[in-house]
Amino acid sequence: MSAVRDARSLRRRIRETLDVVVTRDPSVRSRTEALLHPTVLTLLGHRTGNYLYRHGRHTAARLVSTATKVLTGGIEIHPGAQIGRRFFVDHGSGVVVGETAVIGDDVSLFHQVTLGSFGWWHEQEHARPGTRRHPRLGNGVTVGAGATLLGPITVSDDALIGAMSLVLGDVPKGGHVRAPQAVVDQVPRPPAAAAGPRADEQPPHRNGSERTHEP
Repeated sequence: MSAVRDARSLRRRIRETLDVVVTRDPSVRSRTEALLHPTVLTLLGHRTGNYLYRHGRHTAARLVSTATKVLTGGIEIHPGAQIGRRFFVDHGSGVVVGETAVIGDDVSLFHQVTLGSFGWWHEQEHARPGTRRHPRLGNGVTVGAGATLLGPITVSDDALIGAMSLVLGDVPKGGHVRAPQAVVDQVPRPPAAAAGPRADEQPPHRNGSERTHEP
């Protein structure tokens, strides 16, 4: 009976993951198509690697993590990271999640997102062994493309991290973080008289008369 319950639970989790992909990616139209989405392979690889990691088989966990990174086109999630349910990675290329990161339920990450630490040099000097070095994301958090979150910060439930943001501190529940928006400078066109002859105009002849044809 236990094996039957486990099988049913696994099927429910798989259907749940496929439904999340269909819901959050408008380009995916069915569960069958969702099977090819990087989110599915990412979760399959991470759940396997995390199980091995928690049971002390760190080398095998690393191997699974590396294989998953190659197969997903660059989604690198350390097997020690904790990930909740209904996790979603859109596009996925260049996503990095560190060992002590904690990700809640219903979290969405876009491509080139980094959940990292301040660096080994900082950790050697300041962090105590066993402490969290990477961000914690609450439930319902969305992190936009190219955003970087560093250190043991906490991003609370339903927060939105905008694309290209650099986040080094805690974000409150429902908070929005946005990177500076690009500014377009209008370059005035010079007056026609000062701009010189157009490319399609013939230059004047040496004696001052207009050249009407090439020799």
